[in-house]
Amino acid sequence: MTLQEGFRKVLEIGRPPNVQKLFPNSHALLVSGKVIDRALTAKGKAMTIAANGRSNFVIRGALQAAQRADATIIIEIARSESTYCPVNFYNIARQVDAACNELGITVPVAIHADHYGIKKVEDIPYARMEIPSMFEAGITSIAIDASHMPDDQNLLANLELNQFIPAWAGLETEVGEIKGNEGLSTVEDASFLIKGLNAHGISADWIALNNGSVHGIEASGQGIQVQLTAEIHKALEPYGVSGAQHGTSGNSSERLREIAGLTRTTKANVATALQMVSWGVNVNDYGNAILDAQGNLQKVKGEGVSEETWEKMLAYAESKGWRGGNFKNLNLPMDTLLHGQTRAVRERMCRRVEDFVYNILVHVFNAQGTASIAREIILAAGSMDLGKKADRRENPADWTKEKIIERAGTLNVNAGPQGNFED
Repeated sequence: MTLQEGFRKVLEIGRPPNVQKLFPNSHALLVSGKVIDRALTAKGKAMTIAANGRSNFVIRGALQAAQRADATIIIEIARSESTYCPVNFYNIARQVDAACNELGITVPVAIHADHYGIKKVEDIPYARMEIPSMFEAGITSIAIDASHMPDDQNLLANLELNQFIPAWAGLETEVGEIKGNEGLSTVEDASFLIKGLNAHGISADWIALNNGSVHGIEASGQGIQVQLTAEIHKALEPYGVSGAQHGTSGNSSERLREIAGLTRTTKANVATALQMVSWGVNVNDYGNAILDAQGNLQKVKGEGVSEETWEKMLAYAESKGWRGGNFKNLNLPMDTLLHGQTRAVRERMCRRVEDFVYNILVHVFNAQGTASIAREIILAAGSMDLGKKADRRENPADWTKEKIIERAGTLNVNAGPQGNFED
């Protein structure tokens, strides 16, 4: 079988049914998140970027980087980002598919709905309706984030909503968000969530922890707790779950290499850094913007947006009183202006993202070559559905609603103030 014949076969069998229905004539290899995770796991000591596609420029640049590195990639958007970005759950798949076809992207790409937040029980009825609609719009992977609620309600929300997630789709779950920056996740509470899901026949592909992933912590010297992460992942190994790393901003490349090499993490979210890079803002090794003496962002002349556009962006932000992290709110109102720039400027915006992401994929995350691995996995399976990562180990009778509530009351967890660490 030639490479071209092999790709045609992967394209034929590797795309989920929702993707096939939406894009029947597409040559974009949009796949389940399971495919991405399995490829990284097969390579070992590797993870890939889950690029938060806050703009079309970020999406295009990240895809080009993955193609250049022969790396699998995840393009995602969080629920909160949809309120201040032109990209949302309902157009992200269409943007990725169009870019892949235009740019000749052949690497496997998952479309991930990140941080689908359930912050109270009253959020569940709407989620029952919306989740199927998101998959109809091309989502191939989802993170159910009920971690703002107590452990029992977190697990029960995951159980309630799983019936609305296709069995073939990638699944991420999360624990520890409610504890804030003074209460890290533990083996006990992470095991509670994963074991409870397993008892009901649910095998999560990823678990996101509060493992020190608080944004903007470069100055404090804190950051992702590698040993804690490795300990929790080791305890969960029988359940086949991989790690999803949130809050990479504020952690050096060396710290992120340790996460890839010493833990079972296969997915690492990168959000704000990509936005800043596309605009031409100078960022350091931690992915944080470099500020001048007055605390202002430093724009690199001749990179990212044009100088004229940058001045308009600064003026708009000033009129709204936006500074620092609130610059993210520029994505939506500035989108038309950004697309109206010359082709040369638009292309350099994408190219800057490409170079940044390529460096991460190859020199930090060890993701190179995983696209070829993923395509082989699909061919070997003969299907876009790779099945569960682990069989049922827990007794369902021990994990009824009543017993879940009872068990949660005995957990010894490091409760801290409520946090909000969305990427």
